[in-house]
Amino acid sequence: MIRQRLQAARLRPSRQRISLAGLLFVAGDRHVTAEQLHREAQALDMPLSLATVYNTLRQFVASGLIREVAVFGSTVWYDTNTGSHCHYFDEGRQRLEDIPSDLTRDLKIAAPPGYRIVGVDVIVRLRDDETLQ
Repeated sequence: MIRQRLQAARLRPSRQRISLAGLLFVAGDRHVTAEQLHREAQALDMPLSLATVYNTLRQFVASGLIREVAVFGSTVWYDTNTGSHCHYFDEGRQRLEDIPSDLTRDLKIAAPPGYRIVGVDVIVRLRDDETLQ
């Protein structure tokens, strides 16, 4: 399945790509940083450098397999859910999560004259109540 997914995205199914795609897609939709994915690969004794992880993630983004989510003042996150959706970012725990679609269904944003909306990226930054006190 992983090999076919890579080929459908016009990527050669190299050992590194298969390994990282397996980590990314085995458990459904998820959000990871390159560093997190590198640690997961190391824990499974996959001989991959951090540079290889970054390069592979960039290739996956360029081919549409995953999407990049930049959070202000933080690292870049990679999202296996490439559909249109919004995110919560927990600043204390440094965690990115999907906002349930029923909470954003009525979000209405209009493009100014002469423009079309090609995507909407909404990130709601959170801090728990204890941190704010």
